[in-house]
Amino acid sequence: MDYIIYFILTISILVFVHELGHYLAARACKMRTDVFAIGFGKRLFGWNKINGFTLGDLPKDIDMQGHTDYRISMLPLGGYVKIAGMVDESFDTSFANKKPEPYEFRAKPTYQKLIVISAGVLMNLFLTISIFSGINYFQGKQVLKTTTVGVIEEKTLAYDAGFRTGDKIVSINDSQISDWQKVFTSLFLDESSLAKNVTVLRSNSDTTFTIPEEVLGKASQESYFLPIGNIKPLISGIVADSPANDAGIKSGDIFLSINNSELLSSSDIINIISSNANVELPLTILRGNDTIKTAVTPGLDGKIGISIGEKYMGPIEFEEYSLFASVYSGLGDMVQYVVVTFEYMGRVIFGKLEVSQAFGGPVKIAQIAAETADLGIIPYLKFLAVLSLSLAILNILPFPVLDGGHFVILLLEGIFRREIPIKIKIAIQNAGFIILLMLMAFIIYNDIINL
Repeated sequence: MDYIIYFILTISILVFVHELGHYLAARACKMRTDVFAIGFGKRLFGWNKINGFTLGDLPKDIDMQGHTDYRISMLPLGGYVKIAGMVDESFDTSFANKKPEPYEFRAKPTYQKLIVISAGVLMNLFLTISIFSGINYFQGKQVLKTTTVGVIEEKTLAYDAGFRTGDKIVSINDSQISDWQKVFTSLFLDESSLAKNVTVLRSNSDTTFTIPEEVLGKASQESYFLPIGNIKPLISGIVADSPANDAGIKSGDIFLSINNSELLSSSDIINIISSNANVELPLTILRGNDTIKTAVTPGLDGKIGISIGEKYMGPIEFEEYSLFASVYSGLGDMVQYVVVTFEYMGRVIFGKLEVSQAFGGPVKIAQIAAETADLGIIPYLKFLAVLSLSLAILNILPFPVLDGGHFVILLLEGIFRREIPIKIKIAIQNAGFIILLMLMAFIIYNDIINL
């Protein structure tokens, strides 16, 4: 249920921002916008100036008199703005045999059409820069001053890559590593090499291994590929009338040890509690600046009634930015992600990377959205920014149905000063729509089998 809720929330935000760009640009160019929809398919409910708030479909003979119907539709997989006189995803051609009206898309000069088509992508880019810049300005760039790797379980991608619990990363591709952000950028964003040579301090001696390109490709699709060290289990919730509640445990407590065993991850506490049903376990917790000793007795089901997260306990530094510097830094963050996105697309095109490793669909989006939201508002906003950027890049590609496809057609019409016949436009839209559906079905299939 969390996956579904966060997927709908995330997609709704991105679609609203994207379509708002088209809507505002169309209105600025004095074009009529008949519909502003979040979702596709049947109209669930909406509002307009003619008949106010209504449920279900509008009457077929309704005259909107130039006003817009703002609606929520059944399928939360996108959205659209229906602009009068434009061949779009609605495939409406009822205007084709009529004289162009001044308020129609087709009656406007080419430069205005190009502005309207590009506005959605520009709004997604604006959202990305705003989030990155806002985080840098209000919080500063958080720097986790550690290179220690957390608990690495066998049969995980991190284990297959060569990492082991407690490794201290010294360098990646001969570049010295001083903080956790540098670990991430060196593994996934730096373009110095496809495979990565990693040197770690393990058992007081340096160990070097190479992470293959295919492993990095799979790892880039995981929100929690390499666990950070210096973490402790964080209690995020307590069930009423539970053993944890009876033991005086409170939400926000940090577990330091249980049953005299130091805790390195949330899985440690789960394993100890589940294997000691109905056994009193000594417990040391950190509450604020106070260390508290107590004891808890798991129930017969091997549970104590807590929700567990994880909290980083190592050193943290914040790089502060002025308003201008934060915008410049946010722009730099965006450019970095653009570079790595096109790099991955290039690997797919030249057959060096599988499509399933480079792209994720609705299932993957829902999964990562829920996972990042559990980590806090900042990780979720960062994911939203990256996803908004991905949506912008996808939409600007010169492919039928997408904004980039419309842009190319409009550009050709402007150059040759002749409109492409509507039947040809519809045929192009149909072909692109079918191919896009097939690609989406393939990506969703890969999402599901890789769960």
